[in-house]
Amino acid sequence: MSGFMEQFRLSLVLHFRNRMALFYGYLFPVIFLVAFWVLYRHELVPIARHLGELLTVGVLGGACFGLPTTMVSERERGVWRCYRLAPVSTWSVVASVVAARYVLLLTAGLLQITLAMIIGMPAPAHVFGIWVAFTCVAFAFLGLGLMIAMMADNVPAVQALGQCIFLPMLIIGGVAVPLASLPPWAQYLSAFFPGRYAVEALQANVTGDGLDQALFSLLALTVIGAAGWAAGAGLFRWDAGERFAGRPGKPWVMVAVVGAVAVGVAGGSRGVWQTMPLVESATDSTAQLPTGVTSAPNVAPAPSALDDRSGQRRSAAMAPGPTPIPVGWQTVTLQQINAGIDFSRLPPDDGVVTPIALPEEAPKPETVIELELIRSRLPQWKPGLVTDPFQRVRNHLFVAIVPDLFQMPTERFVPHIVFDRLKAVIPKDDLIKILYWIALHPDEGDDTALDELHPFGFGNGPSDVDDVRDRTSIYAVKLLGRLLGKIQGHSSVSGICVAVCAIAQYSTETWPPAGIHR
Repeated sequence: MSGFMEQFRLSLVLHFRNRMALFYGYLFPVIFLVAFWVLYRHELVPIARHLGELLTVGVLGGACFGLPTTMVSERERGVWRCYRLAPVSTWSVVASVVAARYVLLLTAGLLQITLAMIIGMPAPAHVFGIWVAFTCVAFAFLGLGLMIAMMADNVPAVQALGQCIFLPMLIIGGVAVPLASLPPWAQYLSAFFPGRYAVEALQANVTGDGLDQALFSLLALTVIGAAGWAAGAGLFRWDAGERFAGRPGKPWVMVAVVGAVAVGVAGGSRGVWQTMPLVESATDSTAQLPTGVTSAPNVAPAPSALDDRSGQRRSAAMAPGPTPIPVGWQTVTLQQINAGIDFSRLPPDDGVVTPIALPEEAPKPETVIELELIRSRLPQWKPGLVTDPFQRVRNHLFVAIVPDLFQMPTERFVPHIVFDRLKAVIPKDDLIKILYWIALHPDEGDDTALDELHPFGFGNGPSDVDDVRDRTSIYAVKLLGRLLGKIQGHSSVSGICVAVCAIAQYSTETWPPAGIHR
């Protein structure tokens, strides 16, 4: 035990004397915190919904880069050969190094939480639970880090192997990119990555129901971590002269692979693959489609394209070929609408681009307050009261577009609120004509309302106005299709009443956390 404690103390001392180690261990997670804060600055509660992602990034960097880099560099300098001659057991040395790394990860995580609370995030809902989840996450990633340290012959090899785990975990593993934003194939693959379960376990204890909500994720992390530790033990080597290519124990790598595959298969059997509804093939039968989804093809066309002849921006739903151009929205006829728009070419309502909640879909408790804020402030919003009906409709569409572009949790429900408001303030015949004109001319009109979205908690709109105009056209067609009965799926009951009922249901519960004004 004295040998373990002495090595533990020495590992900490050496770490805090290493400037690069301090940079990657502490400054690197803080940089991610600032990046997430800037990216999600429009949310009502800063960082709260993304703390699980932030903590996972910190653990991933420290465990899959910091730990193996330290071990491999010491092995190259002959330090571990000296440890082998010391009168202490092998695993006492290894355990002390890993324990020191766990303490470093824990202090970095505490730093992230503290800074997040300083900028406005409420305290996590389950403090003990988040420590348990953090420990399971560290166990899983430290096991992978030990395996990397045993597979890498030098420090550059550590960086290469670490990136092979780090980058896929960020992009398709549910760590940096929300799972709901990923295509179906990426969602399937994410079930085999520990990053997904790390985020879910941590987030469940920040804003969710605690450990009970994360039991499968904790089990998955334990299995993946145990497999990584077993592989690292089977591949362990003291001397830099022992090259990985010449070692007989390479099949131990398969232990880690089998562990990840087992978790992925088990996750699939529990339905964790399907994080968002998938659109059925339109060629099968419209009866097989989810309620509110038209017979649009699985793969949505690009949001907009440029006409090769005129260079005019055209909506993806515009019918190919020449389209009769009226001289103003007041002159639009139903015949022109039927000739100019193909409603079957729209992106699906349950997709990533221009999503709209299905009638039976209810918002999550943490989004209800924000939806009620938007609904209550929309009637008094100055850009929504301008005299010109065309500009008034266009400004309202911006309220639905910005949450979509920012991928806010409310993005699927805001279109219902906007649509109900438009139906209340614009006569139906005029609204049909205006929506068609907007779809045909997404570049026409004033965009200054994008910088007047603060009443809804959005901040300023996106800097790329072309993206806004593209989605303005698509939303206009989707709402037009609902008015004409070409698209089924909108109901004011589903959009507004469900949110109001949810507010009544959760008004006495723990969400929102302390610090959020109801």
